[in-house]
Amino acid sequence: MGTYSAKPGEVEQKWYVVNADGLVLGRMATEIANILRGKNKPTYTPHVDTGDFVIVVNIDKLKVTGNKLDDKMYYSYSGYPGGMKATSLKRMLDHKPEEVLMHAVAGMLPKNKLGRAMIKKLKVYATADHPHEAQKPEPLQIQM
Repeated sequence: MGTYSAKPGEVEQKWYVVNADGLVLGRMATEIANILRGKNKPTYTPHVDTGDFVIVVNIDKLKVTGNKLDDKMYYSYSGYPGGMKATSLKRMLDHKPEEVLMHAVAGMLPKNKLGRAMIKKLKVYATADHPHEAQKPEPLQIQM
């Protein structure tokens, strides 16, 4: 018997919903990245997108540990001299809380076509409402 390799047409994708109220950013991001990659399934294949969809709600009630609110910075560079902008985690959580989790999870996925397809399966919402009720997402408990 040879090693099983999943084909793109054979993969069944489920939908999960995560309530981020009171969860720690990094610990939640690692669990979500594993689910997006499909590493929680026995049919995991590195070169095939075997992961599931993840919906994260209440991202504005996220926690971080230590002094990260003031010390952690997000940088963007325009390409021009003097074009670097730095934004603290506290400011990002106030203005764009969805981007904080997207950035954390994207850093844990492959940096290629497959990783870009995986990050599209992550849906993040600041409040408890989301438009994906038709997919019947299952609640997912993340251990702290």
